[in-house]
Amino acid sequence: MATTDADRLHRALNNIHFPVDKADLVQHAIDAGSDRDTIRALRAIPPAEYANFAEVVQSVSLDDGRSAAERAAQHREKTHPRVTERERPVPANPIVQELGVNRGS
Repeated sequence: MATTDADRLHRALNNIHFPVDKADLVQHAIDAGSDRDTIRALRAIPPAEYANFAEVVQSVSLDDGRSAAERAAQHREKTHPRVTERERPVPANPIVQELGVNRGS
């Protein structure tokens, strides 16, 4: 899967007029002399009409600076980088996990 970052994507789509479809996004990036990964990331987005740059950013796979090992660990732990504390699952009580019941404490 090809990824890019927001800065490269912004440079690739500088001066494009929205709304625009996927084919025009890719062609504009090619004409702007964008790098290969940015063009591949744009080719991987769904074929739709995009109303603004924010919609494109949501559809493109962005490189967030994490290594493959960090992404794998996050996937195993089922955590998301931008999830607030109150939205994360609460771990079970270790006593209940060990004994199977809470004995009134």
